[in-house]
Amino acid sequence: MIPITFKRNEARVDSRLIAQALGNQHKAVVQLIERYAAEMQSLGKLPFEMEPLPSGQRERFALLNEDQAFFLLTLSRNTARVVELKAKLVAAFRDARHKAELNQEYLPSYHELHSQLHVLTAGLPNERWVHANLNKLLNKAAGIKAGTRAIADVPHKALLIAAQHLATQAIRDAPDHREAYRRAKRALEPLTLPHIGG
Repeated sequence: MIPITFKRNEARVDSRLIAQALGNQHKAVVQLIERYAAEMQSLGKLPFEMEPLPSGQRERFALLNEDQAFFLLTLSRNTARVVELKAKLVAAFRDARHKAELNQEYLPSYHELHSQLHVLTAGLPNERWVHANLNKLLNKAAGIKAGTRAIADVPHKALLIAAQHLATQAIRDAPDHREAYRRAKRALEPLTLPHIGG
């Protein structure tokens, strides 16, 4: 899979990765991007970035959006290598879109759940830990390791969103934070059975 990064909420691929996958020198790929810069810019902003090399020099590379990446590949003959790269990029950008869509669903349910919990814990000295414990419970239900929510794959992120919705419904009208936790734990028990992908 080709790694996709996000720049200002837009999925991008590093021109160095494209060069590597094509078996080309990165310098040649950058020259091609520059030669067709007007066409590339008609497909969106064309950000170039610099990164230090071990030699002390700096390497200039482009972060291409989906359309720009595919336009670049149309400038190459359809060799087996190019066709394989096109297929990998289609899958990588599709997965990036799915992750972005899930993040749009994840945040509102996260905020709604923690807003409800805040009502029950406001002013308590351990409020922070109550929220942290609920997050641990949600991670366990979704099969997500601590600290990896941001990079969770699509199935686990979807399960997390479902868990947040279940917990939100479960803690509604709870008299205190302890009962809210018990209700959330009970509601999430069916999700803690076998997980997607292990």
